[in-house]
Amino acid sequence: MKLIPRNTDYAVRAICYIAKKRPAVVSVAELVKKIKIPRPFLRKILQTLNSEGMLISYKGKGGGFRLARKPEAVYLTDIMEAFQGPFKLNECFFKRKICPDRNKCCLKKKIDSIERMVYRELRSITLGSVLRGH
Repeated sequence: MKLIPRNTDYAVRAICYIAKKRPAVVSVAELVKKIKIPRPFLRKILQTLNSEGMLISYKGKGGGFRLARKPEAVYLTDIMEAFQGPFKLNECFFKRKICPDRNKCCLKKKIDSIERMVYRELRSITLGSVLRGH
């Protein structure tokens, strides 16, 4: 199981690079060169971050992306949820249907507790704390 799949990992790397260059606008070409993410994949990632309000895009000559919020206002969970949807460790599916024992399952209660704890920890990580190395 991967908690952070490739697209989320690339998104974190891209937004960190852009944040380090604040307040400059960073071009896609510069990002491709510096963080070595395939251009088509990177464009999709940047478009998602833009549509989620984490980046601002600029078109034309000198265009690119810059951070839309202060680094302390961008949470790791914001980035994760933009690419993965709501944070869930287990959906309680059984053969593509919701498990019929979901409401009385003792394991689900424990997993839900772990999920809340993991979410709280992830929610404490901001782009600012990542940039400071904390």
